Amino acid sequence: MRLSFKLVTSFLVGATLLAGSVISSAASVERDQKPQTQQFQKKVKRTAKEPKKVVHAARPMRAVATSEALPLAKSVGVESDKLPALRSQVALVMDSDTDQILLSKNSDAITPIASITKLMTAMVVLDAQQSLDDTLRVTTDDVDTEKGSSSRLQVGTELTRGEMLHLALMSSENRAANALGRNYPGGLDAFVRAMNAKAKLLGMSQTRYVEPTGLSSRNQSSAHDLSLLVGAASEYPLIREFSTTPDAQVNMGKRTVQFRNTNSLVRSKSWDIAVQKTGYIAEAGRCLVMQAELAGRKLIMVLLDSQGKNTRIADAERIRTWLAAKQGPVIR
Repeated sequence: MRLSFKLVTSFLVGATLLAGSVISSAASVERDQKPQTQQFQKKVKRTAKEPKKVVHAARPMRAVATSEALPLAKSVGVESDKLPALRSQVALVMDSDTDQILLSKNSDAITPIASITKLMTAMVVLDAQQSLDDTLRVTTDDVDTEKGSSSRLQVGTELTRGEMLHLALMSSENRAANALGRNYPGGLDAFVRAMNAKAKLLGMSQTRYVEPTGLSSRNQSSAHDLSLLVGAASEYPLIREFSTTPDAQVNMGKRTVQFRNTNSLVRSKSWDIAVQKTGYIAEAGRCLVMQAELAGRKLIMVLLDSQGKNTRIADAERIRTWLAAKQGPVIR
């Protein structure tokens, strides 16, 4: 079986290291509606490598007049009347360029992060600079025993490392993510150590990883730390490209299977999203992180532990509308 995908691999030479399941089941992966069809392109550049980057110590986020235990949300630097009534239990919106916090709700609470984990998985894979054209095989070791979720990547499926990475980021494919970690130099244990080392390097002091998919509730972080993760992930061209691909078709023998992005906002003309990732397990609720241009500013948005299938998307739209009203320019 072969999978083809269209890949924009514009790699930045000399840039800095700041820089990270297929819709599996209702318990672990979100489903979206009405995609735009886009064929995967078969080839992945054999020598494709993400540039090595110099990672500086994380800057502290600039905030004014923060407060403890927020029932809804706390804005900083923006008028505080008529704050959006968010359904997500944890939220953070900050300016990527200035580190100014615009909205915060329980942003230091440590909580399971589900498939947001896959951003770190992607960064560790790309930092290792293994060939994206190497063929990886799905084995029984990649089958989910944590939540019992299913997958259309059957045992025995062979895809390139680049294809596995694309499906992990776009469609939150758990078996692909686990296969990436299992084929890391030193195996899965070494991969998890690398994930935690990378988190420490980025200043993510409230974060812990135990596996590469996010199915374990022991993968935990805070909104503050995840803002650092999103900022770092946005420095990788492949992560930007793969995480925002709207959809793709995969040839599986005599039939073609469609894979969709788990974030419906990537198909909306109202959003300009540079990097994103969704997540869901029962312990984490519905989660969403993005870097997007809103109200003329490059912003990082973190929404965690939202109950209800569409509430995180609705929260993102509430924030977008609120920012447009508070900060002037009409959002495209």
